[in-house]
Amino acid sequence: MRALDSFARHGSVWRAADELRLTRSAVSHQLRLLERDLGFDLLQRIGKGVALTPRGQRYASDVRKALTVLGDAVSRHAGTGVGGSFSVSCTPGFASLFLCTHIGEFRQMYPDVALRILTPRRLDDVSNADADAFIAFGVGNWPNRAAELLCEISFTPLCSPTLLNKVGGFSRPADVLRANLLHLGDTEDWARWLALSKVENPDPDSGIFFSDMNLVFSAAIAGQGIAMGDELTSRRALSEGRLVKPFEASVPSPRSYFLVFEHAKASHPVLNAFSDWLRAKLSENKLATY
Repeated sequence: MRALDSFARHGSVWRAADELRLTRSAVSHQLRLLERDLGFDLLQRIGKGVALTPRGQRYASDVRKALTVLGDAVSRHAGTGVGGSFSVSCTPGFASLFLCTHIGEFRQMYPDVALRILTPRRLDDVSNADADAFIAFGVGNWPNRAAELLCEISFTPLCSPTLLNKVGGFSRPADVLRANLLHLGDTEDWARWLALSKVENPDPDSGIFFSDMNLVFSAAIAGQGIAMGDELTSRRALSEGRLVKPFEASVPSPRSYFLVFEHAKASHPVLNAFSDWLRAKLSENKLATY
């Protein structure tokens, strides 16, 4: 509905995409999904462009009124119902490559919340006593704590266009062994992808090891090797052309991102607001990758 409202106001997909900070294909996809759910056409082709149908114009007008009501409600409750200090411990890669690129929106919605972002040493660490909640990467087993699944991910090789040109491209999976393999901590993800791709006699232990996903991506973007990454944290680098996917094959990760917190904090107003906002952003990101 936000995509429809933005398109109706600007009259073009690219301006709507710019306002919503999505790709043009993501906005078009959302409009097609909305048409499918509604059961009638919202758009019609006029020459080389597209415009709203008469019925689409009427529906967009109603949507705009509804969004205005919702926006006013958020403003009222953000100012009086949700506030205070709140600390979130988040894995470094998720924090820098996803959370920090959107967190300003949460601040606009809840200006009375003093939010603090912390990063742990281990991706599954939920031990920081200063944190009210954790965005952790693991299998979902944190004793005596609530763990809500945020998203599952799959890993695939990622590299810079410069490296791709330098090695003459990757025509088959085994060709990745011609470049440095970039690892985050261990060789697990590369070993699983090489096995899935039926690469014979691989040596996943070779390459360069890093302790932080930001370092892995920095090395990959600089053309120093090929990384194993996911489309959630690498979407911006992919959309900007700083990273490319030489293969479509991906391997599901046995671990996922979870929102973890103490059971006693389940009704915390800021936690609920943050959880709802985060899930909405992850849902938008998922649509944008289709």
